[in-house]
Amino acid sequence: MNDFLTAFGLVAVIEGLVLVLAPSRFEDLVRFLESMTHDHRRILGIIFVSIGLAIIWLVKAI
Repeated sequence: MNDFLTAFGLVAVIEGLVLVLAPSRFEDLVRFLESMTHDHRRILGIIFVSIGLAIIWLVKAI
């Protein structure tokens, strides 16, 4: 549970930094995502989940 809360906190920090450091780029990203089809967004989500799982697996394996 401690690892989960740590990971959740890190995600919140990174997301917050994006909004603090580049709010206009974030708006551009939201517009870009809105222009994508649902299927493309789903594929993008699967890619990011896969990358995240691979990173977690590599960190735990080392």
